[in-house]
Amino acid sequence: MSIRFVKGAAFALCATLLLSTGSALAQQAKSLDELLGFVKQGQASEARENRQREQRFANDKANQAAELRRAEAERARQEALSTELENTFEDNELLIAAKREVLKEKLGTLTELFGHLTSAAGDLASNFEVSLASAQYPGREVFLRDLVAKMSNSDGLPSIEEIERVWFELLREIQQTGVVTTFSAEVSSPGGERTEREVMRVGSFNIVDIDGNYLSYQNDNLSELPRQPSGPYTGWAADLASATSGLSPFGVDPTGPSGGSFLAAIIDTPTLDERWHQGGYVGYAITALGIFAFLLAIYRFTVLTAVGGRVSAQLRSDKANENNPLGRVLKIHEDNPNMDTETLELKLSEGVLKETPELESGLTLLKIIAAIAPLMGLLGTVTGMILTFQAITIFGAGDPKAMAGGISSALITTVLGLLVAIPTVLMYTIVNGRAQRIIHILDEQTTGMVAEHTEANSRS
Repeated sequence: MSIRFVKGAAFALCATLLLSTGSALAQQAKSLDELLGFVKQGQASEARENRQREQRFANDKANQAAELRRAEAERARQEALSTELENTFEDNELLIAAKREVLKEKLGTLTELFGHLTSAAGDLASNFEVSLASAQYPGREVFLRDLVAKMSNSDGLPSIEEIERVWFELLREIQQTGVVTTFSAEVSSPGGERTEREVMRVGSFNIVDIDGNYLSYQNDNLSELPRQPSGPYTGWAADLASATSGLSPFGVDPTGPSGGSFLAAIIDTPTLDERWHQGGYVGYAITALGIFAFLLAIYRFTVLTAVGGRVSAQLRSDKANENNPLGRVLKIHEDNPNMDTETLELKLSEGVLKETPELESGLTLLKIIAAIAPLMGLLGTVTGMILTFQAITIFGAGDPKAMAGGISSALITTVLGLLVAIPTVLMYTIVNGRAQRIIHILDEQTTGMVAEHTEANSRS
Protein backbone atom coordinates (compact mmCIF):
# COMPACT_ATOMS: atom_id res chain seq x y z
CA MET A 1 0.00 0.00 0.00
CA SER A 2 2.85 2.35 0.80
CA ILE A 3 4.44 1.67 -2.56
CA ARG A 4 1.26 2.70 -4.27
CA PHE A 5 1.18 5.88 -2.18
CA VAL A 6 4.75 6.73 -3.10
CA LYS A 7 4.04 6.10 -6.75
CA GLY A 8 0.90 8.19 -6.50
CA ALA A 9 2.76 11.08 -4.87
CA ALA A 10 5.54 10.86 -7.40
CA PHE A 11 3.00 10.87 -10.17
CA ALA A 12 1.32 13.95 -8.73
CA LEU A 13 4.70 15.69 -8.44
CA CYS A 14 5.57 14.77 -11.96
CA ALA A 15 2.21 16.00 -13.15
CA THR A 16 2.84 19.33 -11.45
CA LEU A 17 6.28 19.62 -13.04
CA LEU A 18 4.75 18.60 -16.30
CA LEU A 19 2.67 21.81 -16.28
CA SER A 20 5.86 23.89 -16.06
CA THR A 21 7.93 21.98 -18.59
CA GLY A 22 5.26 21.78 -21.22
CA SER A 23 2.70 19.40 -22.55
CA ALA A 24 5.12 18.14 -25.25
CA LEU A 25 7.21 16.16 -22.72
CA ALA A 26 4.09 14.70 -21.14
CA GLN A 27 2.90 13.50 -24.49
CA GLN A 28 6.30 11.93 -25.26
CA ALA A 29 6.62 10.19 -21.84
CA LYS A 30 5.58 6.54 -22.04
CA SER A 31 6.42 5.59 -18.43
CA LEU A 32 7.07 7.17 -15.08
CA ASP A 33 10.81 6.62 -15.39
CA GLU A 34 10.92 8.42 -18.69
CA LEU A 35 8.94 11.28 -17.16
CA LEU A 36 11.45 11.60 -14.31
CA GLY A 37 14.27 11.62 -16.85
CA PHE A 38 12.64 14.42 -18.73
CA VAL A 39 12.26 16.42 -15.51
CA LYS A 40 15.95 16.03 -14.70
CA GLN A 41 16.89 17.16 -18.19
CA GLY A 42 14.65 20.25 -17.81
CA GLN A 43 16.23 21.15 -14.48
CA ALA A 44 19.71 20.85 -15.93
CA SER A 45 18.77 22.96 -18.97
CA GLU A 46 17.23 25.69 -16.80
CA ALA A 47 20.29 25.75 -14.53
CA ARG A 48 22.56 26.11 -17.57
CA GLU A 49 20.43 28.95 -18.99
CA ASN A 50 20.44 30.71 -15.60
CA ARG A 51 24.24 30.51 -15.45
CA GLN A 52 24.51 31.92 -18.96
CA ARG A 53 22.08 34.74 -18.09
CA GLU A 54 24.06 35.58 -14.94
CA GLN A 55 27.27 35.59 -17.00
CA ARG A 56 25.69 38.05 -19.48
CA PHE A 57 24.55 40.29 -16.64
CA ALA A 58 28.07 40.31 -15.22
CA ASN A 59 29.58 41.10 -18.65
CA ASP A 60 27.05 43.93 -19.23
CA LYS A 61 27.86 45.38 -15.81
CA ALA A 62 31.56 45.34 -16.63
CA ASN A 63 30.89 46.95 -20.04
CA GLN A 64 28.75 49.69 -18.46
CA ALA A 65 31.49 50.49 -15.99
CA ALA A 66 33.98 50.74 -18.86
CA GLU A 67 31.59 52.99 -20.82
CA LEU A 68 31.16 55.20 -17.73
CA ARG A 69 34.90 55.55 -17.39
CA ARG A 70 35.22 56.43 -21.09
CA ALA A 71 32.37 59.00 -20.80
CA GLU A 72 34.02 60.60 -17.78
CA ALA A 73 37.30 60.76 -19.65
CA GLU A 74 35.58 62.34 -22.70
CA ARG A 75 33.87 64.91 -20.48
CA ALA A 76 37.16 65.82 -18.92
CA ARG A 77 38.73 66.15 -22.39
CA GLN A 78 35.81 68.35 -23.63
CA GLU A 79 36.05 70.54 -20.55
CA ALA A 80 39.74 71.02 -21.18
CA LEU A 81 39.02 71.78 -24.84
CA SER A 82 36.29 74.27 -23.84
CA THR A 83 38.71 76.03 -21.52
CA GLU A 84 41.28 76.16 -24.29
CA LEU A 85 38.72 77.54 -26.78
CA GLU A 86 37.55 80.18 -24.31
CA ASN A 87 41.12 81.30 -23.85
CA THR A 88 41.58 81.35 -27.63
CA PHE A 89 38.35 83.38 -28.06
CA GLU A 90 39.48 85.94 -25.53
CA ASP A 91 42.86 86.15 -27.24
CA ASN A 92 41.12 86.63 -30.62
CA GLU A 93 38.89 89.35 -29.18
CA LEU A 94 41.95 91.21 -28.00
CA LEU A 95 43.63 90.62 -31.37
CA ILE A 96 40.57 91.86 -33.31
CA ALA A 97 40.37 94.98 -31.15
CA ALA A 98 44.05 95.62 -31.75
CA LYS A 99 43.64 95.04 -35.50
CA ARG A 100 40.69 97.42 -35.59
CA GLU A 101 42.71 100.08 -33.90
CA VAL A 102 45.47 99.54 -36.44
CA LEU A 103 42.93 99.66 -39.30
CA LYS A 104 41.37 102.83 -37.90
CA GLU A 105 44.78 104.42 -37.55
CA LYS A 106 45.73 103.49 -41.10
CA LEU A 107 42.44 104.61 -42.58
CA GLY A 108 42.57 107.95 -40.84
CA THR A 109 40.31 110.44 -42.64
CA LEU A 110 39.29 107.75 -45.15
CA THR A 111 36.79 106.41 -42.61
CA GLU A 112 34.55 109.42 -43.05
CA LEU A 113 35.00 109.19 -46.81
CA PHE A 114 33.96 105.54 -46.90
CA GLY A 115 30.98 106.30 -44.67
CA HIS A 116 29.76 108.96 -47.09
CA LEU A 117 30.47 106.62 -50.00
CA THR A 118 28.38 103.86 -48.41
CA SER A 119 25.51 106.25 -47.72
CA ALA A 120 25.66 107.73 -51.23
CA ALA A 121 25.78 104.27 -52.85
CA GLY A 122 22.79 103.08 -50.82
CA ASP A 123 20.71 106.16 -51.67
CA LEU A 124 21.71 105.95 -55.33
CA ALA A 125 20.72 102.27 -55.49
CA SER A 126 17.29 103.11 -54.04
CA ASN A 127 16.85 105.87 -56.64
CA PHE A 128 17.92 103.58 -59.48
CA GLU A 129 15.19 101.07 -58.56
CA VAL A 130 12.48 103.59 -59.52
CA SER A 131 14.43 105.67 -62.03
CA LEU A 132 13.08 105.57 -65.58
CA ALA A 133 16.66 105.65 -66.86
CA SER A 134 17.08 102.12 -65.46
CA ALA A 135 14.69 100.89 -68.17
CA GLN A 136 17.43 101.83 -70.66
CA TYR A 137 20.40 101.00 -68.39
CA PRO A 138 19.32 98.00 -66.27
CA GLY A 139 21.37 96.39 -63.52
CA ARG A 140 23.00 99.53 -62.17
CA GLU A 141 21.67 99.05 -58.66
CA VAL A 142 23.18 95.53 -58.42
CA PHE A 143 26.72 96.93 -58.48
CA LEU A 144 25.82 99.50 -55.83
CA ARG A 145 24.20 96.92 -53.56
CA ASP A 146 27.26 94.68 -53.80
CA LEU A 147 29.52 97.63 -53.02
CA VAL A 148 27.47 98.56 -49.94
CA ALA A 149 27.57 94.94 -48.75
CA LYS A 150 31.33 94.81 -49.29
CA MET A 151 31.97 97.99 -47.33
CA SER A 152 29.56 97.02 -44.55
CA ASN A 153 31.36 93.73 -43.84
CA SER A 154 34.63 95.57 -43.06
CA ASP A 155 36.63 92.82 -44.76
CA GLY A 156 37.53 94.79 -47.84
CA LEU A 157 37.99 98.30 -49.11
CA PRO A 158 36.56 99.76 -52.31
CA SER A 159 38.92 100.10 -55.18
CA ILE A 160 39.57 103.28 -57.10
CA GLU A 161 37.64 101.84 -60.06
CA GLU A 162 34.57 101.16 -57.88
CA ILE A 163 34.64 104.66 -56.39
CA GLU A 164 34.96 106.16 -59.87
CA ARG A 165 32.05 104.05 -61.13
CA VAL A 166 29.81 105.36 -58.34
CA TRP A 167 30.76 108.87 -59.42
CA PHE A 168 30.09 107.96 -63.06
CA GLU A 169 26.66 106.47 -62.33
CA LEU A 170 25.70 109.56 -60.35
CA LEU A 171 26.73 111.87 -63.19
CA ARG A 172 24.98 109.70 -65.78
CA GLU A 173 21.75 109.78 -63.77
CA ILE A 174 21.94 113.57 -63.57
CA GLN A 175 22.65 113.80 -67.28
CA GLN A 176 19.82 111.40 -68.24
CA THR A 177 17.21 113.51 -66.43
CA GLY A 178 17.42 116.06 -69.27
CA VAL A 179 17.62 113.67 -72.24
CA VAL A 180 14.78 112.74 -74.60
CA THR A 181 15.78 109.49 -76.25
CA THR A 182 14.25 106.53 -78.07
CA PHE A 183 15.20 102.87 -77.56
CA SER A 184 13.75 99.37 -77.89
CA ALA A 185 12.38 97.61 -74.84
CA GLU A 186 10.06 94.78 -73.90
CA VAL A 187 6.67 96.14 -72.83
CA SER A 188 3.75 94.35 -71.17
CA SER A 189 0.28 95.14 -72.50
CA PRO A 190 -2.73 95.44 -70.14
CA GLY A 191 -3.66 91.90 -71.20
CA GLY A 192 -0.29 90.53 -70.03
CA GLU A 193 1.31 90.04 -73.46
CA ARG A 194 4.97 91.08 -73.72
CA THR A 195 6.14 92.60 -76.99
CA GLU A 196 9.17 94.50 -78.20
CA ARG A 197 8.35 98.16 -78.82
CA GLU A 198 10.05 101.40 -79.65
CA VAL A 199 9.69 103.59 -76.58
CA MET A 200 10.66 107.17 -75.84
CA ARG A 201 11.95 108.33 -72.48
CA VAL A 202 11.44 111.98 -71.57
CA GLY A 203 14.19 112.51 -69.03
CA SER A 204 13.32 110.85 -65.75
CA PHE A 205 9.69 111.95 -65.93
CA ASN A 206 7.78 109.73 -68.39
CA ILE A 207 8.15 106.86 -70.82
CA VAL A 208 5.75 106.51 -73.77
CA ASP A 209 5.66 104.28 -76.82
CA ILE A 210 5.56 105.60 -80.37
CA ASP A 211 1.73 105.40 -80.34
CA GLY A 212 1.59 107.86 -77.45
CA ASN A 213 0.63 105.36 -74.72
CA TYR A 214 2.09 106.18 -71.32
CA LEU A 215 4.13 103.40 -69.70
CA SER A 216 5.01 102.62 -66.10
CA TYR A 217 8.31 101.20 -64.83
CA GLN A 218 8.12 98.84 -61.86
CA ASN A 219 10.29 95.92 -60.77
CA ASP A 220 12.56 96.30 -63.82
CA ASN A 221 9.58 95.91 -66.16
CA LEU A 222 7.86 98.33 -68.52
CA SER A 223 4.09 97.99 -68.78
CA GLU A 224 1.38 99.96 -70.54
CA LEU A 225 -0.96 101.79 -68.21
CA PRO A 226 -4.39 100.14 -68.13
CA ARG A 227 -5.94 103.61 -68.27
CA GLN A 228 -4.38 106.45 -70.21
CA PRO A 229 -4.61 110.10 -69.12
CA SER A 230 -7.68 111.83 -70.52
CA GLY A 231 -7.49 114.87 -72.73
CA PRO A 232 -4.86 115.62 -75.36
CA TYR A 233 -1.94 114.05 -73.48
CA THR A 234 -1.72 110.83 -75.50
CA GLY A 235 -1.91 112.82 -78.75
CA TRP A 236 0.88 115.08 -77.56
CA ALA A 237 2.97 112.03 -76.66
CA ALA A 238 2.47 110.53 -80.15
CA ASP A 239 3.41 113.84 -81.78
CA LEU A 240 6.56 114.08 -79.67
CA ALA A 241 7.51 110.49 -80.50
CA SER A 242 7.25 111.18 -84.23
CA ALA A 243 8.87 114.63 -84.12
CA THR A 244 12.42 115.09 -85.38
CA SER A 245 12.98 118.71 -84.44
CA GLY A 246 11.30 121.78 -82.99
CA LEU A 247 9.14 122.13 -79.90
CA SER A 248 6.24 119.83 -79.07
CA PRO A 249 3.77 120.04 -76.17
CA PHE A 250 3.92 117.12 -73.76
CA GLY A 251 2.29 116.22 -70.44
CA VAL A 252 5.11 115.71 -67.91
CA ASP A 253 4.65 113.98 -64.57
CA PRO A 254 6.64 116.08 -62.05
CA THR A 255 6.81 113.11 -59.64
CA GLY A 256 8.36 110.84 -62.28
CA PRO A 257 11.81 110.65 -60.61
CA SER A 258 10.16 109.41 -57.39
CA GLY A 259 7.92 106.79 -59.02
CA GLY A 260 5.25 108.74 -60.91
CA SER A 261 2.67 108.94 -58.13
CA PHE A 262 0.99 112.00 -59.67
CA LEU A 263 0.30 110.22 -62.97
CA ALA A 264 -0.98 107.17 -61.09
CA ALA A 265 -3.35 109.38 -59.10
CA ILE A 266 -4.63 111.05 -62.28
CA ILE A 267 -5.38 107.82 -64.11
CA ASP A 268 -7.03 106.36 -61.00
CA THR A 269 -9.31 109.39 -60.69
CA PRO A 270 -12.86 108.33 -61.66
CA THR A 271 -14.31 109.86 -64.80
CA LEU A 272 -17.49 111.91 -64.80
CA ASP A 273 -19.50 108.89 -65.89
CA GLU A 274 -17.97 106.74 -63.12
CA ARG A 275 -18.67 109.45 -60.57
CA TRP A 276 -22.29 109.51 -61.69
CA HIS A 277 -22.64 105.74 -61.30
CA GLN A 278 -21.20 105.97 -57.77
CA GLY A 279 -24.39 107.80 -56.76
CA GLY A 280 -26.36 104.57 -57.08
CA TYR A 281 -30.13 104.42 -57.33
CA VAL A 282 -30.60 107.69 -55.46
CA GLY A 283 -28.26 109.38 -57.94
CA TYR A 284 -30.22 107.94 -60.85
CA ALA A 285 -33.49 109.24 -59.35
CA ILE A 286 -32.01 112.71 -58.85
CA THR A 287 -30.74 112.72 -62.44
CA ALA A 288 -34.16 111.71 -63.78
CA LEU A 289 -35.76 114.43 -61.67
CA GLY A 290 -33.30 117.00 -63.02
CA ILE A 291 -33.95 115.97 -66.62
CA PHE A 292 -37.71 116.25 -66.04
CA ALA A 293 -37.29 119.70 -64.46
CA PHE A 294 -35.12 120.87 -67.37
CA LEU A 295 -37.61 119.66 -69.99
CA LEU A 296 -40.52 121.17 -68.08
CA ALA A 297 -38.74 124.51 -67.74
CA ILE A 298 -37.84 124.55 -71.45
CA TYR A 299 -41.42 123.67 -72.41
CA ARG A 300 -42.97 126.34 -70.17
CA PHE A 301 -40.42 128.92 -71.29
CA THR A 302 -41.27 128.19 -74.94
CA VAL A 303 -45.01 128.36 -74.28
CA LEU A 304 -44.77 131.59 -72.29
CA THR A 305 -42.49 133.14 -74.91
CA ALA A 306 -45.10 132.39 -77.59
CA VAL A 307 -47.91 133.71 -75.38
CA GLY A 308 -45.89 136.80 -74.57
CA GLY A 309 -45.41 137.45 -78.29
CA ARG A 310 -49.13 137.23 -78.94
CA VAL A 311 -49.86 139.50 -75.97
CA SER A 312 -47.39 142.06 -77.33
CA ALA A 313 -49.15 141.88 -80.69
CA GLN A 314 -52.48 142.37 -78.92
CA LEU A 315 -51.17 145.52 -77.28
CA ARG A 316 -50.58 147.00 -80.72
CA SER A 317 -54.05 146.01 -81.97
CA ASP A 318 -57.35 147.85 -81.31
CA LYS A 319 -59.49 144.73 -81.74
CA ALA A 320 -59.55 141.87 -79.24
CA ASN A 321 -58.07 138.58 -80.49
CA GLU A 322 -58.98 135.47 -78.54
CA ASN A 323 -55.71 133.65 -79.35
CA ASN A 324 -54.03 135.22 -76.31
CA PRO A 325 -54.96 135.88 -72.64
CA LEU A 326 -55.09 139.67 -73.06
CA GLY A 327 -57.40 139.38 -76.06
CA ARG A 328 -59.79 137.13 -74.16
CA VAL A 329 -59.89 139.62 -71.27
CA LEU A 330 -60.45 142.54 -73.66
CA LYS A 331 -63.24 140.52 -75.33
CA ILE A 332 -65.18 140.72 -72.05
CA HIS A 333 -65.18 144.52 -72.26
CA GLU A 334 -66.10 144.51 -75.92
CA ASP A 335 -69.03 142.18 -75.28
CA ASN A 336 -70.31 144.29 -72.39
CA PRO A 337 -69.79 147.98 -73.27
CA ASN A 338 -72.77 149.25 -71.20
CA MET A 339 -72.09 147.23 -68.05
CA ASP A 340 -71.77 149.17 -64.81
CA THR A 341 -68.28 149.74 -63.44
CA GLU A 342 -68.44 147.38 -60.46
CA THR A 343 -69.77 144.50 -62.52
CA LEU A 344 -67.24 145.10 -65.29
CA GLU A 345 -64.40 145.15 -62.78
CA LEU A 346 -65.55 141.85 -61.34
CA LYS A 347 -65.92 140.32 -64.83
CA LEU A 348 -62.42 141.47 -65.81
CA SER A 349 -60.95 140.18 -62.54
CA GLU A 350 -62.67 136.87 -63.19
CA GLY A 351 -61.14 136.74 -66.67
CA VAL A 352 -57.65 137.44 -65.28
CA LEU A 353 -58.10 134.73 -62.63
CA LYS A 354 -59.09 132.26 -65.36
CA GLU A 355 -55.93 133.02 -67.34
CA THR A 356 -53.51 132.98 -64.36
CA PRO A 357 -53.48 129.17 -63.67
CA GLU A 358 -52.62 128.46 -67.29
CA LEU A 359 -49.81 130.99 -67.22
CA GLU A 360 -48.39 129.66 -63.91
CA SER A 361 -48.77 126.01 -64.87
CA GLY A 362 -45.66 123.95 -63.95
CA LEU A 363 -44.08 126.67 -61.79
CA THR A 364 -45.09 125.03 -58.54
CA LEU A 365 -43.65 121.71 -59.72
CA LEU A 366 -40.33 123.39 -60.57
CA LYS A 367 -40.26 124.94 -57.11
CA ILE A 368 -40.92 121.56 -55.49
CA ILE A 369 -38.16 119.88 -57.52
CA ALA A 370 -35.70 122.62 -56.52
CA ALA A 371 -36.59 121.96 -52.87
CA ILE A 372 -36.53 118.14 -52.80
CA ALA A 373 -33.43 117.57 -54.97
CA PRO A 374 -30.97 118.57 -52.17
CA LEU A 375 -32.99 116.48 -49.71
CA MET A 376 -32.71 113.44 -51.98
CA GLY A 377 -28.97 114.11 -52.24
CA LEU A 378 -28.72 114.24 -48.47
CA LEU A 379 -30.64 110.97 -48.26
CA GLY A 380 -28.17 109.28 -50.59
CA THR A 381 -25.21 110.68 -48.64
CA VAL A 382 -26.55 109.47 -45.30
CA THR A 383 -27.24 106.02 -46.77
CA GLY A 384 -23.74 105.84 -48.23
CA MET A 385 -22.17 106.92 -44.94
CA ILE A 386 -24.08 104.22 -43.10
CA LEU A 387 -22.77 101.58 -45.51
CA THR A 388 -19.23 102.98 -45.21
CA PHE A 389 -19.21 102.84 -41.44
CA GLN A 390 -20.70 99.36 -41.51
CA ALA A 391 -17.78 98.28 -43.72
CA ILE A 392 -15.35 99.93 -41.29
CA THR A 393 -16.97 98.04 -38.42
CA ILE A 394 -16.50 94.73 -40.25
CA PHE A 395 -13.11 95.21 -41.90
CA GLY A 396 -11.58 97.91 -39.69
CA ALA A 397 -10.12 101.28 -40.61
CA GLY A 398 -6.66 100.03 -41.56
CA ASP A 399 -6.90 101.44 -45.07
CA PRO A 400 -7.62 105.20 -45.02
CA LYS A 401 -7.94 105.23 -48.83
CA ALA A 402 -10.84 102.79 -48.77
CA MET A 403 -12.62 104.82 -46.08
CA ALA A 404 -12.02 108.07 -47.97
CA GLY A 405 -13.27 106.44 -51.18
CA GLY A 406 -16.49 105.33 -49.49
CA ILE A 407 -17.12 108.80 -48.06
CA SER A 408 -16.35 110.37 -51.44
CA SER A 409 -18.86 108.08 -53.16
CA ALA A 410 -21.48 108.90 -50.53
CA LEU A 411 -21.10 112.63 -51.18
CA ILE A 412 -21.79 112.18 -54.90
CA THR A 413 -25.54 112.23 -54.32
CA THR A 414 -25.28 115.54 -52.47
CA VAL A 415 -23.41 116.98 -55.43
CA LEU A 416 -26.05 115.65 -57.82
CA GLY A 417 -28.82 117.12 -55.69
CA LEU A 418 -27.18 120.55 -55.73
CA LEU A 419 -26.48 120.28 -59.47
CA VAL A 420 -30.20 119.71 -60.01
CA ALA A 421 -31.47 122.23 -57.45
CA ILE A 422 -29.34 125.24 -58.49
CA PRO A 423 -30.25 125.23 -62.23
CA THR A 424 -33.87 124.43 -61.35
CA VAL A 425 -34.06 127.51 -59.13
CA LEU A 426 -32.60 129.63 -61.94
CA MET A 427 -35.00 128.15 -64.50
CA TYR A 428 -37.92 128.67 -62.12
CA THR A 429 -36.93 132.32 -61.72
CA ILE A 430 -36.74 132.85 -65.48
CA VAL A 431 -40.01 131.06 -66.28
CA ASN A 432 -41.83 132.68 -63.37
CA GLY A 433 -40.60 136.08 -64.59
CA ARG A 434 -42.15 135.42 -68.00
CA ALA A 435 -45.46 134.39 -66.45
CA GLN A 436 -45.54 137.33 -64.03
CA ARG A 437 -44.80 139.74 -66.88
CA ILE A 438 -47.88 138.55 -68.76
CA ILE A 439 -50.02 138.59 -65.61
CA HIS A 440 -48.82 142.11 -64.87
CA ILE A 441 -49.87 143.20 -68.38
CA LEU A 442 -53.30 141.66 -67.82
CA ASP A 443 -53.70 143.46 -64.48
CA GLU A 444 -52.48 146.71 -65.97
CA GLN A 445 -54.83 146.53 -68.98
CA THR A 446 -57.87 145.55 -66.93
CA THR A 447 -57.25 148.39 -64.51
CA GLY A 448 -56.94 150.78 -67.44
CA MET A 449 -60.16 149.51 -69.00
CA VAL A 450 -62.04 149.94 -65.71
CA ALA A 451 -60.72 153.46 -65.41
CA GLU A 452 -61.72 154.34 -68.98
CA HIS A 453 -65.15 152.78 -68.51
CA THR A 454 -65.69 154.72 -65.28
CA GLU A 455 -64.59 157.97 -66.93
CA ALA A 456 -66.96 157.38 -69.90
CA ASN A 457 -69.90 156.69 -67.61
CA SER A 458 -69.20 159.82 -65.55
CA ARG A 459 -69.24 161.98 -68.68
CA SER A 460 -72.51 160.57 -69.84
